[in-house]
Formats: sequence, structure tokens, C-alpha cells
Amino acid sequence: MARNTQVSADHNAPPITRILAKFIVGHPGRGWDDALDHEAHRTFYNWLGCAIGASRHDAANAALAAVQMLQPAPQATVLGRSERVDMASAALINGITSHTFDFDDTHLKTIIHPAGPVVSAALALAEHAGHSGRAVIDALVIGIDVACRTGNMMYPEHYDRGWHITSSTGMLGAAAACARLLGLDEQKTTMALGIAASQPIGLREQFGTMTKPFHPGGAARAGLMSALLASQGFTASPRALEAPRGFAQTVSTKCDWNEITHELGQRFELSFNTYKPFACGIVIHPSIDACAQLRAQGVTAGEVERIELKVHSLVLELTGKKEPVDGLEGKFSVYHGCAAGLIFGHAGEDEFSDAVVNRPDMVALRRKVVATVDDAIDEASADVTALLKDGRRVHVFVEHAIGSLQRPMTDRDLEGKFTRLVTPVLGAARAAELTTAAWALGQAPDVRALTRLASPASR
Repeated sequence: MARNTQVSADHNAPPITRILAKFIVGHPGRGWDDALDHEAHRTFYNWLGCAIGASRHDAANAALAAVQMLQPAPQATVLGRSERVDMASAALINGITSHTFDFDDTHLKTIIHPAGPVVSAALALAEHAGHSGRAVIDALVIGIDVACRTGNMMYPEHYDRGWHITSSTGMLGAAAACARLLGLDEQKTTMALGIAASQPIGLREQFGTMTKPFHPGGAARAGLMSALLASQGFTASPRALEAPRGFAQTVSTKCDWNEITHELGQRFELSFNTYKPFACGIVIHPSIDACAQLRAQGVTAGEVERIELKVHSLVLELTGKKEPVDGLEGKFSVYHGCAAGLIFGHAGEDEFSDAVVNRPDMVALRRKVVATVDDAIDEASADVTALLKDGRRVHVFVEHAIGSLQRPMTDRDLEGKFTRLVTPVLGAARAAELTTAAWALGQAPDVRALTRLASPASR
């Protein structure tokens, strides 16, 4: 029986694969203002803390054990640990740990967490090759721009189809960063993007499991390998991104090519990066913030009869788990987030531990949260009312949560977060040394000075 192979496709798409390659190769680097360069350092610093903080998690132990079965050569550091593995495996594991706590950076327009794939790949390659910190910062800015512009081109349709957009665009950003570090020419960079385009990874079905943080790690490894293959003459379609049966038109019904080309090299998506104060999905943050504000106003869990929560439908679609059974599921429960905000006033990784998720007072309070959908409310906002046993109603509306572009985390906020994540792994003295090294990365002649600090002192 003959198949109907007709598809609705754009056969006149601009050559965006080559356009991006030309940008990756041709941009002079540091061709942006000091504010953007500082944002690049903030992104690296936040990523580094998240990766080290989760380096002893069960997901990291399992991934490292699997990698070691391959008997890898000791080329690059597993951050927060004494083990060294090949650079592709380091990209994988550091990408996993940077996302395990769901505490990493967020490009709010697309909810991409760009540093995970891009920086995990770039640092592993740079450590092996002995690149400067300046080279890593430049690769970070350019790789994140490629990943996030690709996300802009397809969001939200691509995400709505079930793709985990962090990783399904991240392999392109990782390939771009690594091509830049390898000094590939325009043709080979085009091939690197083309090879990466055949390796999209990540399905939203996996949220709440160890496979979710595997996604950015897998994307980091895929992007690094794509650049290495291209460096040796491996070929791909020069239209791999834009062709009718190329990446974009296969995985999305929206392909806004202008999102790639408009102000390319002049406006950088890193400018729109944000950092999480709470260790969970970004759409829960306004609800946590609101409940923390209730606590600050004197509301206690014991006097609450009911918490009425109004949120955008996306919030319940992504984080509607009413009865999470462990910490990973707790990160996808707005009900647990509300309880954490009211009981603790914050929601770091400890508040999403298995023990806290199953604490009787947490279970009891989250069962008092009644969530309803109101799509008149922005997905970045939350409307919360606490009904108290004495009949009082206390209301909080959060338009923009702490950590948003409108209420960004300060450098000092990031330092506090970094210290809380890294100190239990490496100690207070090493955490302080790493802070100094990370803020000065752009002046470092060799990134290996930083990666040495990112391992236990005994190494």
C-alpha cells in the first residue's frame, strides 16, 4: 500500500545552519559589554555550584559507575569528586549533576537551562586541552546563544509536543561551544551542527526521574562528540537544521527563522538568563515565594484551614503531583512547594529531600492546598490565599518571583547559594577559593587551575 509522503514544509528556509556556523567562527569574542561578560561569569558560577553540590547524589554515583565500565582515560574532572574520566564522560556526568537538584539557570522565554549542556561540554574539552578561562567564557556566551535562539525559534510548540527543550536544543549549543574551542573553520562548524542536529535528546515523560538530569548530560556529550567528529572530517548535511526533513521542521510545528537571524551577534540571549533561589521547577517558584511571604506575615502551618492557589494551567500540567513519594517527585509538586514555603520560608535542596517530602507535617499541609487553573494569571505568577481556622483570610499575589529578571538574584545571593551547595562536598575553605577563581575565570590562563580546586583537596 502506497504511503502519502506529502508534508507541509518550508522549502525556502534561510540557510540557518551555515548562518550559525559563520557566527560561531567569526564572532571576535568579548565583543559585548561588561554587563554581559559579568552575566557569563554568573552563569558559570551558578552552574559550577549546582554540579558540585549534586556530585554525591545517587544519580551521579550510578552514572560514574556506568562510565567506569568503559575504562575511560583520565582526561577531565568529575566536579566535586576525585575521579577523572574521558572528556565526553565528564561532559555527561557534570551535565547530569548540574541539573540533578533542578537548581540551575533558566532562560525564561523558553525555560531552557542552557549552562548544563553548554558549559559541561566546554569545560571538559577546555580542561583536557588546557584552554584559557577567556576561551571558555567566549564559548559559553556563543554556545548559549545558539541553544536559546534555537529554542526561541520553536517554543512553545516544540515543548508542547513533549520534548525537554533544555537538551533537545542543548546539543547544538554544546556543539557550537566546542567547535569554537577547537578552532574549527566555517565548513567544519557547519558539519558539527549538522551532526548534533541528528542527536536531539530528552522527553518530558521522564520528569521526576534520574533520566531528566541525564538529558542535559547526554546533550553535552553529544555536542562535544559532534565537534570532535567534525574536526576529523566527518560530514553531515549543511542544511541539517532548516531542511524540510531537518531538525527544526521535524521536531516542531513552529519554525520562526527570524529568531535565529535577528540581531545575531548583536543581542545575546544570555542577557535573559536567570538563577533559581529554589531547587525545583521554575513554574513552582511564584507559589513558594507567595507562601514564604505568608510565613513572613506571621501565618503558621498550624493555623491554616486551607490554602487556595490560583495558577496558570502550565503550572499544574508540569507540577501537579499531589502526593509525591520522594525528593525527585517533590520537585514536580506545587503542593509540596507551597508547604515548604510556609513551613521553612525557603526551598533549597534539603527541603526536597526524601525525608522532608514524607514528613507528616509536610504531607498534612500540602493536602490543604487547593489549586485551581486561571489562565488569566501569567505562568510566572501565583495568587495565594490562606484561610485560617479563626476565619481570617491572608492574600498574597506574586507577579514576579525572586530570581526572575524583574527580581534577580544578586551576586551575594549567588555566593550564598554556592556556599551552601559546595561546602558540604569540598569544605568551606575550598568553596571560598572556588568562588574567587570563578569570578576571575575570564582572566585565568588555564582552566585547569579551577578544575583542580573543584575536586577534594587530597587529589
